[in-house]
Amino acid sequence: MSSAPNVSDVSGVTPDGAAWLASASGAVRSFGCERPDAPVVLPCGVVFDVVSVPAIFGRRMLDRLWKEGPGSGPVAEYRGRMLLFGAVGTAQRLPALLRWEEWGAHGSRTDGVPPLLCHGAGDAVTVPAPSGPARSDTGFPARWLVAPDSRSPWLPGPEVLLWAAVRAARTAVRISIFPPADRGANVYDVSRRR
Repeated sequence: MSSAPNVSDVSGVTPDGAAWLASASGAVRSFGCERPDAPVVLPCGVVFDVVSVPAIFGRRMLDRLWKEGPGSGPVAEYRGRMLLFGAVGTAQRLPALLRWEEWGAHGSRTDGVPPLLCHGAGDAVTVPAPSGPARSDTGFPARWLVAPDSRSPWLPGPEVLLWAAVRAARTAVRISIFPPADRGANVYDVSRRR
């Protein structure tokens, strides 16, 4: 398994990573070329999809991906949200998988976990500047936690992101496969049978 990326030393997007991001849109000639310190809006659904989650929950997902899973594709933090880049089609498939898991449904085992926003074909996301960490206009960090570094980075699919979300939810919310104990029920010690 891969070791977790060192998120305190984010060097920014490499030229190959910038070329990959720019390939998402013909309108973007060179990612961050004119203003390398400015955020950029990129379309989803062509080269990548993006799953957006609150930053704290996203950090838990990222930890699971790197400590117990296959690692992650590019990951950015922008305006208090974590943007996890996934394979094209993730935004279409992941919501169905989340419904199957009863994600966030009142009274379900994932009640109280944040919704995952899926951005695919027809959507666009704003990503941090390619030059490295900065503050967005909201005061939240705007940075690449796992910067794109190649022209074809590995991107997790919907199943991998679901896996990470479920494991992150288990650390955020106490999830048990057993129903809550009935406080009025009698408890019998079956080890004392004759």
